Amino acid sequence: MKPFEISVLDLAPVKQNKTIHDTFQDSLDLARFVEKLDYKRFWLAEHHNMASIASSATSVLIGFIANGTSKIRVGSGGVMLPNHSSLVIAEQFGTLESLFPERIDLGVGRAPGTDGLTAKALGRNPMIINEQFPRQIRELQQYFSSENSEGAVRAIPGEGCDIPIYVLGSSTDSAWLAAEFGLPYAFAGHFAPEMMSFAFEIYRDNYKPSEKFPEPYIIACVNGIAAETDDEAKKLATTLYQAFINIIRNDRKPYSPPVDDMDEIWNPMEKAGVLQKLRYSFIGSEETVKRQTENFQKMFNVDEIMITSHIYDHEARLKSYGIFRNVVDSLS
Repeated sequence: MKPFEISVLDLAPVKQNKTIHDTFQDSLDLARFVEKLDYKRFWLAEHHNMASIASSATSVLIGFIANGTSKIRVGSGGVMLPNHSSLVIAEQFGTLESLFPERIDLGVGRAPGTDGLTAKALGRNPMIINEQFPRQIRELQQYFSSENSEGAVRAIPGEGCDIPIYVLGSSTDSAWLAAEFGLPYAFAGHFAPEMMSFAFEIYRDNYKPSEKFPEPYIIACVNGIAAETDDEAKKLATTLYQAFINIIRNDRKPYSPPVDDMDEIWNPMEKAGVLQKLRYSFIGSEETVKRQTENFQKMFNVDEIMITSHIYDHEARLKSYGIFRNVVDSLS
């Protein structure tokens, strides 16, 4: 089994009866906690018009987390690039890299990170996304290059900054793109498991080495909920299940505390749909999630597993990430 790194994807979850200020403080506390445990990176994901997720101003929040930590890499998982001007993103991340040298990652995706109406409000044109997204990645690379010092349009800050770009995907389209561009690839297995295996195969088989990334590099994002016992972890996971039910029902309320019986909340069709979407979720005691993690890595041989954890209680969330650190150490 190939050794692998471990990282965090944080959605800045907003919980019932908590403020967004509380959310940001919890995210910072989590980042400091996992930094002490030598997690590799801490990424934040761009979403909009969701009362349960507060990471819409992703670049601003990255700065907050990076300023409150000292060594862990901090970045976007991701910035939804067609929502933005390439130049603005180059300037924002150039500013971040200048403030926190050698600690900033730029993960980019093509999805809106929201519903159709909000995507329209963000100024997206769905008719040109498939050509716009690759072009914007090339624009970012140009803005970050030292050679662009002679260009008519320059990113200041940004020019000459060594900011790694990661291509995010939840289908096979971005696998082809990441392979063609010679960039690392991060897959959203935490909510889109159906195409993950095929996407990894496409990426590896078609990878074109680049100067910065001579070898393919894969990050797999999964749901992770660990606790003292399997039963405790399963109850904590009901917050995750409720969050997905809320998406299905278009009910965008903050995250709910765990419940004793999900069957009182979802119907059989909803249950089947949620569990299928969450098939790559490691839920249980340390022994159980160790077995799940080991089986996953034997199957996919990724370079990095990025864990996102929908746990309502903050202390239980910290404890879960501590357990996963123990798991990875025991497998290395």
